[in-house]
Amino acid sequence: MDYTNFGKAGVRVSRLALGMGMRGQDDAAEAQRAVEHAIAQGINLIDCANIYGLMDDRANVRMSEAILGKALKGKRNDVLITSKVAQVVGPGENDYGLSRYHIMREAERSLKNIGTDHIDFYLVHVFDQQTPLEETVRALDDLVSSGKVRYVGCCNFAAWQVMKALWTADKMGLDPIRAVQTEFSLLKREPEAELFPVCVDQNLISTPYWVLQAGLFTGRYQQGKEAPADSRFANRPGLAKRFEKDEAYNAVQQVVALAEESGHTPTEVSIAWALSKPSVGSVIIGSSKPEQVKANLAAVDVRLGNEVLGALDAITAVPAVVRTPP
Repeated sequence: MDYTNFGKAGVRVSRLALGMGMRGQDDAAEAQRAVEHAIAQGINLIDCANIYGLMDDRANVRMSEAILGKALKGKRNDVLITSKVAQVVGPGENDYGLSRYHIMREAERSLKNIGTDHIDFYLVHVFDQQTPLEETVRALDDLVSSGKVRYVGCCNFAAWQVMKALWTADKMGLDPIRAVQTEFSLLKREPEAELFPVCVDQNLISTPYWVLQAGLFTGRYQQGKEAPADSRFANRPGLAKRFEKDEAYNAVQQVVALAEESGHTPTEVSIAWALSKPSVGSVIIGSSKPEQVKANLAAVDVRLGNEVLGALDAITAVPAVVRTPP
């Protein structure tokens, strides 16, 4: 396993992180084994959130945090964990967002659910237009100062939102965000236009998710053919419908061909391509079974040549930045 610094922080994280979304996984014991296997193989970064659960995604149950806590027994000091806050966790008016009230309440709940006295990386899950950013960054800084959180970061922010968060923390003399989590793949390249350059310039680590697009870039699915019975597409028809597009399958076919030529699997090539981007420190893999973890781990040792990387880049285009005139 390779490791890298967590942005400006001195702490080092594995270049693959295990995501605890566990969507499509309805076996808590197997999910726990996947976490334990990942840790045994050198993955020291586990990405979780207060809304992550098993197949039914029951937000209030928070099954993934509980599973993570069980898997960490006797290993807590060797593993860095992430949790998140902002998404809806109930029907109440204060059951979402980035108010001080919600952040503090959910941080305490996550600590209890995981069974730990601190969260290494606490990320705001989305940008909250309704709450003053000063209130949010102050609450996060207080969690860091109290020792309940080690570092903070953000998810699904636009480049300007990242810069505003950094500026606000700097202006107030508070702990800054150090990580940016975003969706990124050959079908979702918007981060390359502005977000990734901001990460490089500000020395932030980016930890992209959905690099394999829910398993599409494993090469397991073929256009016009029924998905395997045990696959995520078979269990989640709505997800499959999202990718039933010629552009998606054309990209997959080209990745499969390049993988065969280079002697690697489509999974390895897709993850290695993402890891080659300057700002990408760790790719979040959504493995929910030990065998899936094993298949993804091999990508860390893959070094693609410039010719292959160029061919991968040419499969899809980076969307142009559209700016509205003043």
